[in-house]
Amino acid sequence: VFTVRYFRTTAVHRDDVITVNTPAFAESVTEGDVRWEKAVGDTVAEDEVVCEIETDKTSVQVPAPAAGVIEALLVPDGGKVEGGTPLFKLRKTGAAPAKAKPAAAPPPPPAAPEPVAAAPPSPAAAPIPTAMPPVPPVSAQPIDSKPVSAVKPAAAPVAAPPGEAVPSKGARSEHRVKMNRMRQRIAQRLKEAQNTCAMLTTFNEIDMSNIREMRAVHKDPFLKKHNLKLGFMSAFVKASAFALQDQPVVNAVIDDTTKEIVYRDYVDISVAVATPRGLVVPVVRNVENMNFADIERAIYELGEKARKNELAIEDMDGGTFTISNGGVFGSLFGTPIINPPQSAILGMHAIFDRPPFHHDMPYTRLRNNPQQLSLNRSVLMDGSACEGLACYQQRAGGRGGEAGLQV
Repeated sequence: VFTVRYFRTTAVHRDDVITVNTPAFAESVTEGDVRWEKAVGDTVAEDEVVCEIETDKTSVQVPAPAAGVIEALLVPDGGKVEGGTPLFKLRKTGAAPAKAKPAAAPPPPPAAPEPVAAAPPSPAAAPIPTAMPPVPPVSAQPIDSKPVSAVKPAAAPVAAPPGEAVPSKGARSEHRVKMNRMRQRIAQRLKEAQNTCAMLTTFNEIDMSNIREMRAVHKDPFLKKHNLKLGFMSAFVKASAFALQDQPVVNAVIDDTTKEIVYRDYVDISVAVATPRGLVVPVVRNVENMNFADIERAIYELGEKARKNELAIEDMDGGTFTISNGGVFGSLFGTPIINPPQSAILGMHAIFDRPPFHHDMPYTRLRNNPQQLSLNRSVLMDGSACEGLACYQQRAGGRGGEAGLQV
């Protein structure tokens, strides 16, 4: 007598299943909301996005570290996570397990022959009448000669199927959409800025004639040399850098801990970019050392990253001054809100034509651009703000002996 022992030939590797954690956030971000792109059982390739974590400033994409199959989601959709929180489990198989083919259905049994019904008996023949039936008496009432209407009676109204609500006339509907974390944070920060900053907005206008002439002369050589379009934004950003260096207090910030005013010797300008998720302000750094080509390239690259939702936290940290261009939406005037902890923000709006009102200027139309500078009166006095805006106006508009900014 002998026994047969069976041995397992397939080893079970526990290392095939890995747990993917939430990536570390920047210092200013503590948590985020999870939005899943994949479900349990989905096959993913290496570096394919499994979920997005929306923080106060941007969205962080979490890719799969290896090819495999999603085995478990450890956080519900919309759940809050901190850095290092386990997100999901991934089985590193490289492909989804083959689904078992459905078992073939057994052939149906042959149908039994239907019994032939017996023929019904033929009815008996009716008797043939032997006399004519009696004729009914003629009525004494006259017969109405009006033609009979051929119109069919109106059909009865069809009742709505059960369970379906019949919409009433003039009914109005509404629906709700949850605010994402970024929009909530933007609303909170804007309200905080209004509550904590003693804000004041001063207005001015810029004659765009010199900038238009400069752009018309240089745009084709600029495009050929740098493969970039020459817009107005580079002139505005560079003019702001000159004004901030001329009036350093506009570039300063209050340190609430030490109660000191911190003067920055560098110029990092935040440029507001509108995205479907909300307004983001990526930073163009060290503008004082840039030329027009450097500024245009930096703005283009940051704008592309913002539209593709690829901005990192580091792209938006810092900033000493903000420029918001509401003119792209057709806005004519506005009072921009300061981006804390900065002390000032410049708002630019739509360019429009108007005749000049200077007595020494010929009657010709001007391409006018309104500018607004919102400032924190806790840091800046009226004189410094007005001088800073005037310096910006001279640099950008080419007045006061300036020939306009050069490429």
